[in-house]
Amino acid sequence: MWAVLPAKDAHAAKQRLFGLLAPEERRRLSLAMLEDVLAALAASTALAGIVVVTRDGHARRLATQFGARVLAEPAAGGHDAAVTLAARTLAAEGRRGLLALPADVPLVTAAEIGRLIDSHGAAPAVTAVPARDGRGTNALACSPPDAIACRYGGDSFVRHLAAAREVGIEPAVVRLPGLGLDIDHPRDLLSFLDRPSATRTLAYLEESGLAARCRSAAAGMRAAG
Repeated sequence: MWAVLPAKDAHAAKQRLFGLLAPEERRRLSLAMLEDVLAALAASTALAGIVVVTRDGHARRLATQFGARVLAEPAAGGHDAAVTLAARTLAAEGRRGLLALPADVPLVTAAEIGRLIDSHGAAPAVTAVPARDGRGTNALACSPPDAIACRYGGDSFVRHLAAAREVGIEPAVVRLPGLGLDIDHPRDLLSFLDRPSATRTLAYLEESGLAARCRSAAAGMRAAG
C-alpha cells in the first residue's frame, strides 16, 4: 500500500481561513500540517512508500526530507486530478494499493494508518475514512490503486461509497478521530486547539500567537451571542 498525499501550492492553501489568518500565516500553517502528516506516514511500518503530488517547491523539499517520492502536477487541477495521477502511475507500475489522504489532518498517527490498513480487505477493495462531519473523505484506500474513480468535492464520502458499489465492491468504513479532523474552516482550527498534541502544527500556532488570537476571537463571538 502506497500513501498518496496531494499538496497544493502553499501560497494558495487554506483560503477558507481568509479573514482569520493572513496569507503568510496560512502558508506556514499549511506547511506545518503537511510536515505532521508526512511524519505520521514516514513512521508507519504498514506502508510500502509515500507519494507527494505537488507543484510547490516547499512541499517538494519537505517530501524529500521524509523520503517520499514526488510526482509533479502538470497544472493545479485539484484533489481529484492529483490522486488520479498518482493512482494511474501506481497502477501502471503494478503497485498493489493506494491510500489517499489530505495534507491538513495534523492529528493523524502511524497507529491510525496501521489500523486503517489492517481493516482493508483483499483486492478488489475500497476503504474510506469520513471527515468528522460525515460528508468529506479524509482517507481513501483502494486495491488496486485505480479500483474506483475519485469523487472528491461536496459530499465525497457518500459519493466514494457509491463509486465502489457501482463496480461491485462493498466498501469498508473506518472512523478515526485524528484522521477525521481536517483543518479547513475556523471552527476546525478551534477544535484542533481543544485537543492537546505534540504536533508541529500546534507548536506553530502557539509560538506565533495565532492560538491565543483564535481563542480570543472565539470567546468574543460567544460573548456576543
